[in-house]
Parts: sequence; C-alpha cells; structure tokens
Amino acid sequence: MISSRSVHRLSVSNPDAARATRRELLGLAALGFLAAGTRPASAKDSRLVYASHISLAPTWFDPAETPGIVTPFMLLYALHDGLVKPMPGNPTAPCLAESYSASADGLAHTFVLRAGAKFHNGAPVTADDVKFSFGRYRGNAAGFIKERVALVETPDPRTVVFRLHKPWPDFLSYYSSVTGAGWVVPRKYVESVGEEGFKKAPIGAGPYKFVSFTPGVELVMEAFDGYWRKTPTVKKLVWKVIPEETTRLAALKRGEVDLAYSIRGELAEELQRTPGMTLKPVVINAPFWIYFADQWDPKSPWHDARVRKAVTLALDRDGINQALTLGHSLLTGSIVPKDYDYYWQPPKIPHDPKAARQLLAEAGFRSGFDAGDYFCDASYANLGEAALNSLEEVGIRLKLRPVERAAFVKEYSEKKYRNLIQGGSGAFGNAATRMETFVVKGGAYVYGSYPDIDELFAQQAVETDRARRAAILHRMQQLVHERTVYAPLWQLAFLNGQGPRVEESTFGMIGGHPYSAPYEDVRLKNGA
Repeated sequence: MISSRSVHRLSVSNPDAARATRRELLGLAALGFLAAGTRPASAKDSRLVYASHISLAPTWFDPAETPGIVTPFMLLYALHDGLVKPMPGNPTAPCLAESYSASADGLAHTFVLRAGAKFHNGAPVTADDVKFSFGRYRGNAAGFIKERVALVETPDPRTVVFRLHKPWPDFLSYYSSVTGAGWVVPRKYVESVGEEGFKKAPIGAGPYKFVSFTPGVELVMEAFDGYWRKTPTVKKLVWKVIPEETTRLAALKRGEVDLAYSIRGELAEELQRTPGMTLKPVVINAPFWIYFADQWDPKSPWHDARVRKAVTLALDRDGINQALTLGHSLLTGSIVPKDYDYYWQPPKIPHDPKAARQLLAEAGFRSGFDAGDYFCDASYANLGEAALNSLEEVGIRLKLRPVERAAFVKEYSEKKYRNLIQGGSGAFGNAATRMETFVVKGGAYVYGSYPDIDELFAQQAVETDRARRAAILHRMQQLVHERTVYAPLWQLAFLNGQGPRVEESTFGMIGGHPYSAPYEDVRLKNGA
C-alpha cells in the first residue's frame, strides 16, 4: 500500500523541497504568494478568484483549436458559447440555438438560432458566423468531422443546415461537445484582427468578456450584461496561475483565492481540517492511463504483450487512489469513462507483483530492465511518481519526464514521444468518440493501431441499429483490454478547494465536467 505521505513528499522539480516539512512548505508558499503583491479578496468585492493548477495558454481562448481534452473548456464556458453544449441535466442543451432537429433519413441537421443572442462587441450571432466557425475549426477530429459533412447551408440569418454524405449517429456529439466545431465566434471580427489578433483579444458570446491576460500570471474576465441566458452576479472572474499545490492551498487559506483546483493527498486532508474550507471532489469523465507508444515496434520490449501486461499487474491502483485522491477516484480498468454511452466494463485488474515478475521472466527480463522515459503532464507528475514506484518494485525502471500541459498535449498529438506516455482525457463524448481519438488509425493521439479494431470502428460508424452498434463498440473495448493497448490507471476524482466567500462553485453541476460551469450560475455569499 502506498501512503499519502510517501507519494506527496516526492518532488520532481525540487528534490530539496521534498525534505522540508509540510508546515515549512506552506509557510514559505504563503509568504511567496503575499510577496508577489496579491491582495485578499474582500467580502464586498464582487469578483471570484481561481487558483489554476496549470499555466493557461492562449490557444485555449479559441474554440477552433480544441485538442480533444477538456482543459480548454475551463475557459470556453466563460468566454464563448455553442449552438448546443452540455449543461446541467442535459448533455446536449440548446444554447445559441433555440432548437435542433434531424431529418428522418439522418442526412440533414437543422439549427435555429436564438433571437437576440449577441457577441461581446454587440454584433448579433448569425448563421453566417456559425458556418464560418465550423469552416475554420482545425482542432482534433477536424478532418474526421468535415469529411462527413457535404454542405453547410444558411437559408436565412437564423437557420443553419448541415447536410451529411451519409447518416452519422454521432454528428451531434462531435459538433456540440467532443470538438469545438459548434462553438461560435464572430466572423467579421476574426477577419478584421486575424488569427493571432483574435487570441490576443478574443471576443465570444459567452457570459464573460475578456479583459486581460498576463502569461504565467493571471487571466481576467468581466461579466457580459448581454448574455442571453442570464447576467452573471459575480462581476469579475480571475484565474491566478499557481502550479505548485502547496502554494494553491496557502493562497486559499489566506483568502487570496476563492477556489483552488487540484488539491490532493495530504494537502486535501489538511484542507478538510481547516475551518471555513470545503473539499469539493468531483468524479469526472477523465480516465488516466499509461500508453505503450512503441508497442508496434518489433524491436521494443513493449511489443511483447507479456511485458505490457506485467505493467498493468504491477500498478498498485488502490494505494495510489487512497494516497492522492483519498479513495474518491474510480478504478474502472478502462480508458472510456464509466458513464459514457456504449461503455463496456472490463474485468477488474488485480495488483499482482508476483505475476508481473513471472511475465517479465518469461519475456526474457528476469532481472527487470531499464525502460527509458515516462512522459506526463507536469500537473500530474505525482501520479507518474506513484506509478513508477509500483513498476520499480517489479524491476521496470523508468525516468519521469514531466512536461507543462500545453506543450505536453501538443507534443503527444504530434507523435513526438516514445516509450511510455501517461495520458488522460476528460473530453465529452461516448465510447465511439474515445476510440476515434485514442485507439483507431488516424486518431489525434494514436501512435499505431490494429486493423481488426479499425475495421470494427468503421462498421459502428454507419450502424443505425443501437443494439448492433453497442455490440461492436463493446467488442472494440474488449480487444483493447485483452491486448493491453493501454494500462489504465483510474478515472479521476478531481479534488478542489472552496473558500468561505463562495455560495455556489458549480463544481459537478455539469455531469463529468471537472471545472466550474456554467459560470453564470457561480454565486458569492451575501450578494457579493
């Protein structure tokens, strides 16, 4: 069993800090944060301050560049709006579109825009903006979705019709939430300022307007009085970039921030003991996994299924879960979120180091082996450390290579990594969208694929009978499990800290979503 103390005391970037006491770290973090000039938010100040666990990237201000992970939606739900998007109690809620309908043959999908919806510069949201936004979409699955759309028609300023080459049961999922293709930006403004100009001063149709962005420091937005759904009561949102977890907790305890993302392990336990603080765990649609990027290379040890299986048997998932997320995460054994449509539940993967060593011996690695690099998002380096501890116990020795999130996602999708990759995704969708992005040939994060799985994916994509489609998707997931294409880690419980000024954080309000949303529903106490 891995203790929370043993996992949390590890430090990749600063090994000396790992030898300091928790109290010393918190004290130093608080002093450092105050020295930076951040003032506590007063009870009468109608602003809400988030402590972001990652450095924010301008690419996430633009729906056209959504990369198949959930992170950009932390900002998109504030700054932008979609025709249809996940909302409380409805994964496909009408938003900028007041209505949606599909033809009986599944070839025409019609949206009628909401009267009076407008962008932050006062311009109305029109059908032409919708068509333009779809055309400029270049994020994950851009080719996949566009090759299925034959034509986009705009018969009048409030009507948009997407005509498909053939019926596609997942059109609405991809358009509304899996990608950013259905999130609308103002055509005239984008064309006037250019692509880079748009990132520097984005204009959307969401509940909050862009004010300023200081890279590595903070992002500021203010409420948009003309938002169609409601005017937010919190007049200003601020995201402070605080990558170090102890510093985030110190800032929350001192009142410099109101909500702190990702507080884990010992720090989460300390937060629970602190008067006025509330731990807000949310189980989200974000499985994490170890990806064997070189499993298709005959010269790689990962080509041997026995070695891959040894990895998955060596992982102490229960111990890692208790240490880092206080047991709140789900151990599903899958890269597909449990609540996704068409989910298949694999058998439980045991923690069996003895069997792992036996498999390694059979594969010719009786004494284990030096296995090279293990790449991960730096904000989840402690998960990587815990995984590497488990693997080292059976003789698999790896070097942790944490990378800042924006760069990690980019390089992962550009196929720049080799050996082992610790991946994860909290993107919306269903089992088919997860297979398309992470398993099937051509997927944004797919380094190699298996022809029979690719063929099954092609079959389900045109299958209109729900039962037959479910059987195909279940078989795909079963093959991924049996071949150990991935070594699943967990489905993450995202642990957040809430301070005393907050009445409603909206954590967990949208099923499976890790961040606050809808932002227009966030409230402070006492009308602040």
